[in-house]
Amino acid sequence: MADKLRLMTVHAHPDDESSKGAATTARYAAEGHEVMVVTCTGGEAGSILNPAMERPEIVANLPEVRRQEMARAAEILGVQHRWLGFVDSGLPEGDPPPPLPEGVFATVPLEESTRELVRAVREFRPHVVITYDENGGYPHPDHIRCHEVSVAAFDAAGDPDLYQGTGEPWQPLKLYYSHGFSRKRMQLFHESLLAEGKESPWTDWLKRWDEQQRPDPDDRVTTRVPCGDYFEKRDDALRAHATQIDPTSRWFAVSCEAQRQLWPTEDYELVRSLVDTTLPEDDLFDGVQEKVCA
Repeated sequence: MADKLRLMTVHAHPDDESSKGAATTARYAAEGHEVMVVTCTGGEAGSILNPAMERPEIVANLPEVRRQEMARAAEILGVQHRWLGFVDSGLPEGDPPPPLPEGVFATVPLEESTRELVRAVREFRPHVVITYDENGGYPHPDHIRCHEVSVAAFDAAGDPDLYQGTGEPWQPLKLYYSHGFSRKRMQLFHESLLAEGKESPWTDWLKRWDEQQRPDPDDRVTTRVPCGDYFEKRDDALRAHATQIDPTSRWFAVSCEAQRQLWPTEDYELVRSLVDTTLPEDDLFDGVQEKVCA
């Protein structure tokens, strides 16, 4: 195997790491690389989305339950895990939406949250960092803040004049945005289910997508990582978040085997690179090995 490299993926809430890029992280961990998932918040404001977990003892202790779920998911994926320590902002509802509470992740000053991620970067020393795009993948305030913090930390971690007292400077070499929810992928799975005479859970999603004339993030993809052999691990990690994932939900409508045939990759956009690489890529570490060993 090539020299061990390090990958850090930064997420807003526990379960995001399992629904966005989990097969990728499982693959790189299985290949012997070091992988760290950073979770910015504890998911304290989340609802219970699996009716089977709607029990008094779960409701009363949801923050701790979600921490336990995250630990199980990390173990399944074979990755290291770190809490950044901020409070879930929740998803405000209303027109207009109400203001966010003080002290939650999305309202903490950017410099404060960036400092904690810079600390994590300088300790783990990743060669590659993954986060969300400027829309957060979807416009949850914590996802958007996760993007902002990740980009700021990528740019700051290597600067010895910034965030002094958080460790020795370390400059990651590549920054990616994760693009898991593409219209093309959803359409492909939708048509596959209909061809089998099954009901598709994506009918309404596709209709809304077209009505809103949303761009397809797949058009931005530069890097497709083959990871179909790890789809089962991805799904097991998702199920570990039992308060958030109903095992009968759309996440599991298309079998892993069918997914391997239809769309065997997880997809990313390279947005910063300090190494030479040729697009399109099929490996997040393209160009990194050569730089590290030079």
